[in-house]
Amino acid sequence: MVRRYSTALRTEQAAQARRRVLEAAHAAFVDGGYTGTTLAAVAAAAQVSVQTVYNAVGGKPALLKAVYDVALAGDDDPVPMAERPAARAMRAAVDGRECLALYAGTARAVGERTHPLLRVLLTADDPDLRAFAETVEEERAMGTRAVAGLVAQRFGLRDALDVEDAAAVLWALTAPDLADRLVRRRGWGWDRFESWLARTTADALLGAPVTA
Repeated sequence: MVRRYSTALRTEQAAQARRRVLEAAHAAFVDGGYTGTTLAAVAAAAQVSVQTVYNAVGGKPALLKAVYDVALAGDDDPVPMAERPAARAMRAAVDGRECLALYAGTARAVGERTHPLLRVLLTADDPDLRAFAETVEEERAMGTRAVAGLVAQRFGLRDALDVEDAAAVLWALTAPDLADRLVRRRGWGWDRFESWLARTTADALLGAPVTA
């Protein structure tokens, strides 16, 4: 019983240390970029040793990957993204514009969490991170393909638009650099971006709304 308790305690302590490391790394990467972040500074902020950072997560590339993955997920919910409430609401939408408005809300939520880190990821001069950035884009393309397929199956696409082209349109309109240009560099803010994205994706995939 004592040994089992000790093992459980060590496991919980390791999990707490990992959470502190990831929180400290998130702040460090956003504030200082990739080059300006050091494992020593992350360790000091997390109140652990540098070796603990290595043991809990790994080197600096692994640290940025792990921080991004946590931001992408948004919480510790083990439920896959496709089965979370936002995805279920999209599948239950009564028309295509409602579905794409819900999609825009999801894209906005993910963007708010991940864009500060994506700016770091996309500018980091590291081969491992360049490969990781390509993986992120491929995963994003898979996601937009699923949404385009849902819209096509449930509501239909506008004339002369197939699922692959619809997926490419969504992939382009939800690109991190486009959101960065509008939200940060043009000062739109996330509310305006979400409204624009909902309207623009719906017009692109479904056609302009019919007016009386």
